[in-house]
Amino acid sequence: MKHSLLILLFFIYFIGFSQELDKDDIKVGLVLSGGGAKGLAHIGVLKVIDELGIRVDYVAGTSMGAIIGSLYASGYTGNQIDSIFKAANFDDLINDNLPRAAKTFYERENSEKYAVTLPFDHYKIKLPSALSRGQNAFGLMSKLTLPVNSIENFKDLPIPFFCIATDVETGQQVILDKGNLAQSVMASGALPSLYQPVVINDQVLVDGGVVNNYPIDELKAKGVDVIIGVDVQDTLATRDELNSAPEILLQINNYRTIRDMKVKSKKTDIYIKPDVGDYTLVSFSEGQKLVQLGGLAALKHSEALHQIAMHQSKENRKKIHIKPIDSIKINSISIKGNTNYTRAYVLGKLKLKNNQKISYNDFNKGINNLVATNNFDSFLYELKPTQYDDGYNLNAEVKESSKTTFLKAGVHYDKLYKSSALLNITKKRWLMKNDVASLDLILGDNIRYNLEYYIDNGFYWSVGFKSRYNEFNKNILAQSILTPEQLTAMNVNKLDVTLKDFTNQFYLQTLFRKDFSLTLGAEQKYLKITSETILTNTNNEETTFEKSNYYSLFGKLKFDTYDNFHFPTEGFLFDGDFHMYLYSSDYNKNFSPFSIAKATIGYTQSLSKKVSANLTAQGGFKIGESAGGPYLNFALGGYGNHLINNLIPFYGYDFISLAANSFVKSTLTVDYEIFKKNHLNIAGNIANVEDNLFETGNWFSAPTYTGYALGYSLETFIGPIEAKYSWSPETKQGFWFFNVGFWF
Repeated sequence: MKHSLLILLFFIYFIGFSQELDKDDIKVGLVLSGGGAKGLAHIGVLKVIDELGIRVDYVAGTSMGAIIGSLYASGYTGNQIDSIFKAANFDDLINDNLPRAAKTFYERENSEKYAVTLPFDHYKIKLPSALSRGQNAFGLMSKLTLPVNSIENFKDLPIPFFCIATDVETGQQVILDKGNLAQSVMASGALPSLYQPVVINDQVLVDGGVVNNYPIDELKAKGVDVIIGVDVQDTLATRDELNSAPEILLQINNYRTIRDMKVKSKKTDIYIKPDVGDYTLVSFSEGQKLVQLGGLAALKHSEALHQIAMHQSKENRKKIHIKPIDSIKINSISIKGNTNYTRAYVLGKLKLKNNQKISYNDFNKGINNLVATNNFDSFLYELKPTQYDDGYNLNAEVKESSKTTFLKAGVHYDKLYKSSALLNITKKRWLMKNDVASLDLILGDNIRYNLEYYIDNGFYWSVGFKSRYNEFNKNILAQSILTPEQLTAMNVNKLDVTLKDFTNQFYLQTLFRKDFSLTLGAEQKYLKITSETILTNTNNEETTFEKSNYYSLFGKLKFDTYDNFHFPTEGFLFDGDFHMYLYSSDYNKNFSPFSIAKATIGYTQSLSKKVSANLTAQGGFKIGESAGGPYLNFALGGYGNHLINNLIPFYGYDFISLAANSFVKSTLTVDYEIFKKNHLNIAGNIANVEDNLFETGNWFSAPTYTGYALGYSLETFIGPIEAKYSWSPETKQGFWFFNVGFWF
């Protein structure tokens, strides 16, 4: 009886399908389900549909099905969509990663220091509404759909289209079939907790898969004759596969979807179910395999698909040609939603003016510049074509962030500072609209702090104040810190030294462009250096070598186009610093005015997709006869970043092993990313370190000191985790350097 019923149902379906094929020109509807990364299988199906010559007359989709379906409806072929997603960086699209070049120097330092950032409001820690604002994904969809941007009603697209979203306040489905196409598909794909909701027509919208992940009934209502459906949704997992809380929650969410599909699959004339069960919502790295699986699933229905193509009129096929957008002309600019930030501030970050033609890449860079300030929760825009020329009117709406206070944290370990935990509180718009105050408290083996107040005036002169306390204890070579007379008198090789540094700076900074800054300021520095290795009296008091306040004027010039601070693959760096020390409290009674100049020049070039080479040259010198003693001299050795004063890393030697009032150094580092975020690097450095090196001319002679390093580095959210073994042929000694987390 059961088998007879199945045969009868199949016969009824076959007769109905055959009747549709009897029409002279059948209309085909295509419905694409949501499924995250598994939705890339839709592309494989589209490629088969194109190869067979099927004309699709209506497209409906949800979530990833909406994203891919909207591109197909806009006129892109399956092959073109495949090429788009091959080139896409899904890490950037999902995590809202912005290019380093989009950030100011202040913003770069923040992003390269903290592992965790959480809003802090009314003395309560707030969790963000989502991991990502979706700005990068919205920007990509806006560019891709720009050729059809003048179309308000989606039924007027090259292929009529609609998608499904969910009203998060009511739980009801919302059919999006008019308005801005990029915003609509972003709303349909706004997976809760991953992407923040999208507001359209005063409705707060999230992923349509919450209520309707396969909108076949809505598509049938459009009057199509045959429906091709592609289903990439999950099946129910077994007890052995449910090993974590997220997997159990996903299983519970899938109950309704899978139950609905038992009915909806039977309503689908050609039901294509790619075998994507081994993949997850975020398996974007397996994109090409998923595309292939979609193609294989479609080919199983090739005969039925071929019959559809045979029963469609060739005359009614639309010829669509999508041309890439290289440049745009902005005729007028409308900005809405800004109250705390002026129109001039927004346009200054965007670098846009009325009646200006720019490349689309520069347009996108301007948007990145604005978003990178983190002063806005979203920047949604439309480029509306103008009737009198080929230009566009930019209509933008910003949503200013209501969060102005943040708690940040980080962890770190290295051989010099040992274990450190970083706690930070940052307050934006504290005293004025465009300022930021930040306090770092660094707890661990060496207590430190950093306080900074910065008034960001963009490309005008910005004003800042910094205060820093830094200390560490290190066993160093005595010759690195003692004068020749002290070495003779004390007769020691090594000293256990404690250094304490308290520095305050007031400065002005201007930007010539995003990555080129000039800083001028005044500095007060208190420097104390002591040791218990040598006791000065019978009371076991520590020996004090230095305890002076220094007052100086300084200037800094920095040009930085590195694409990544820790693992650059391209870019140029110049970092110059000049300090003129005018006065000291003069603990050792030997001060006279002196100056210190130093500079770093670096260049990085990719040698292949996974290999890059970085060449860096550094040098520095002191101007003034033995002025101020050796305590602010250059000291080479060890490995690290953001080292204070004139400590210079040098492979092959421990920290503060080579000291003099002048030096030159060169380093070549070759980095091989063996697989994603895992780096194998090899480096060699050479140096001449000598008093008055540039006066004697020895800076251009054969190097006196050399060192080499072999290391492994892993990129993590807390920063690089690194292990490096370095060795010097002069000393025949090797040193291990371990680093965990960002340097601060």
